[in-house]
Amino acid sequence: MNLTHLDEKDRPKMVDVTAKDETVRTAVASGTIQMSQEAFDLIVSNQTKKGPVLQTAVIAAIQGAKQTSTLIPMCHPLMLTSVKVDVVELPNLPGFRLEVTAKLTGKTGVEMEALTGASVGLLTIYDMAKAIDKSMVISDVRLESKTGGKSGEFKR
Repeated sequence: MNLTHLDEKDRPKMVDVTAKDETVRTAVASGTIQMSQEAFDLIVSNQTKKGPVLQTAVIAAIQGAKQTSTLIPMCHPLMLTSVKVDVVELPNLPGFRLEVTAKLTGKTGVEMEALTGASVGLLTIYDMAKAIDKSMVISDVRLESKTGGKSGEFKR
């Protein structure tokens, strides 16, 4: 298998997508954060000292998706047409699951944008609640599905 981010002399390069067709592309990524019951309860009741944790995490996830190409060297800057973030309370964990859906019409996929958004959203929860619980665990950041493009559909 040829690696697309290496040129003929094995030097790093950004893939040339000039000749690719534009298609509608979507990607869904998710991840979880596990925490103490105290941290969970304070976040759910909006009683943390740093403000509304979940709303801030949603905004951070959107911003993270939009900034992917500045963080991941070989990612193309993309004109996202939609970023949607869902937060699911997991009281039995206790913790939260973030799901980020990124969408555009373009020549390259949005998997990295969805994954980056999920990661940044989860890191924001950690940042805002670390004074309560430094032992929180971020896990299972993964691609759930993607559509569009030459490689077609993927569903976990």
